[in-house]
Amino acid sequence: MTDQEAQSLKDIFLSEGICTAEQILEMEEECVRSGKPFSDVVINYGLTTEEQILRLTAENLGTEVVDIRYVEIPSNVLKLIDPEMARAHGIIPLSFDNGTLTVTYKNPFDYHILEEIRFITGVDVNVQVASESQIDDAIEKFYPMSIGTVHDMLLEFVSREAGMKLETDSDLEAAANETPVIRFVEVILTQGVKDKAADIHFEPFEHDFRIRYRVDGSMREMPTPPKSMAVPVISRIKILSNLNIAERRRPQDGRIQMKVLGKRVDLRVSCLPTSWGESTVLRILDQSVVNLDLEVLGIGKDVLEQIRDLIQLPNGIMIVAGPTGSGKTTTLYSCLKEVNLISDKILTAEDPVEYDIEGIIQLPINDAFGMNFLRALRAFLRQDPDRIMIGEIRDFETAQMAVQASLTGHFVFSTLHTNDAAGSVTRLLDMGIQPFLVCSSLVAVLSQRLIRRICKNCRTPYEPTDEELQRLQITREALDGRKFYYGKGCVICNNSGYKGRKAICELLTISGSVSDLIGKSAPTSVIAKKAVEEGMRDIRTDGVNAILSGESSVEEVVKYVLT
Repeated sequence: MTDQEAQSLKDIFLSEGICTAEQILEMEEECVRSGKPFSDVVINYGLTTEEQILRLTAENLGTEVVDIRYVEIPSNVLKLIDPEMARAHGIIPLSFDNGTLTVTYKNPFDYHILEEIRFITGVDVNVQVASESQIDDAIEKFYPMSIGTVHDMLLEFVSREAGMKLETDSDLEAAANETPVIRFVEVILTQGVKDKAADIHFEPFEHDFRIRYRVDGSMREMPTPPKSMAVPVISRIKILSNLNIAERRRPQDGRIQMKVLGKRVDLRVSCLPTSWGESTVLRILDQSVVNLDLEVLGIGKDVLEQIRDLIQLPNGIMIVAGPTGSGKTTTLYSCLKEVNLISDKILTAEDPVEYDIEGIIQLPINDAFGMNFLRALRAFLRQDPDRIMIGEIRDFETAQMAVQASLTGHFVFSTLHTNDAAGSVTRLLDMGIQPFLVCSSLVAVLSQRLIRRICKNCRTPYEPTDEELQRLQITREALDGRKFYYGKGCVICNNSGYKGRKAICELLTISGSVSDLIGKSAPTSVIAKKAVEEGMRDIRTDGVNAILSGESSVEEVVKYVLT
């Protein structure tokens, strides 16, 4: 939403008495904090609905609201608007009668777009109002990207290489704003969202420029663009994320919010200077892809029941442990969503806030302004919360404050980068937390990994080899005739043999005997052994169960949990 459209809506809301000037100031602050459009914030505040906004917009412009889903648009009408223009401005032509073209576009308050349509078509133009989501769907239907394949784009790049000069910052900006570069970046981002990639990596080397996607934890390489396109393409990304394109010696972090395939997608951008250019990584945060439901994480039913009981406790600390990319944050979000009730106040401090959850107050960590986890936690305790999430316990001070919060009647969720559940206990002790404080505050540690699921469409059974059974420490008799599975590869899984991921985990609950061991500062192995004796299924066993159930392969489990 442009500033012009937002201001027009504010004027309409004030004149209609939908909100006050003070509420508008408050919502403007929320727009800055969350990055959401003004109209979305107003709807989230419960002051109006999308239908009412469309109706008021139409009345203000002296036109009417149209439901594009029920409009039959002739092909000759669609040809009146160039596909590039349709996609750039979100324009859909609806009809052409008696020399007048009726259109709808995303920002009906922008009269410059209306004049441009009149100039290009040479006819009178009438504007109607439609929802953004319907316009996005119509664009994807009637004006799909005419780029064909990435290979076609690369051919276009090659033909332009010779004439490109990148001697000054203005040359760099001009190259980044050329149509082939813009279209190529759009293709890469769109393909990443289509493939449900978690990250897109732009990697310049001495003689190559490599682009890779991380899908289900594994890297996939795209067709290689010419090396000379590295600087313009990365500069284009920096422009989109409001970074300094002239700064190539220091790391930079930014953010891109855009509509891709009709969905609002948040992209976190990281630029890192290297010997051969800036290595740039885009983290794709697509809330429509992530299902924040404990049921779909792949956690065993018995462990899931224990987790649900634990997160209902009035106080204590629950830690989710694992390396980077093991799904810790998703598990915490799912737990928060489970306990997100009107009767409880929940605060989170995250670096960064990855997904907005309605009803939860989320604070982004910003070290540049002195807002770290410790300061956030101190401030939280003055906000009368019931439950708190700290993105990560990194040091003694934060750990100590988390313990204090739990001992004063709050339930604290957090994460640690450790290899197993018992290791998180000893990590807290190593940070300097007294054993008796760990015993009295920590209620559980969930250690997890994410392994890829075998594609259901091409899943194929086979007889495991003796070597595989030995690696898994399983006898052939114990298999009782069960098969192992692998994915042959098909169109659905992009010939990888895998589709989606599941969590394998171990849940260490702090029982009386485990608490006694912690009080004696027992080593990790002793605590883990006692927990297994009391019924904890370790992560290795959970991984083997995933193989036996046909959900994953020996290859995946060996990669993450078997040594």
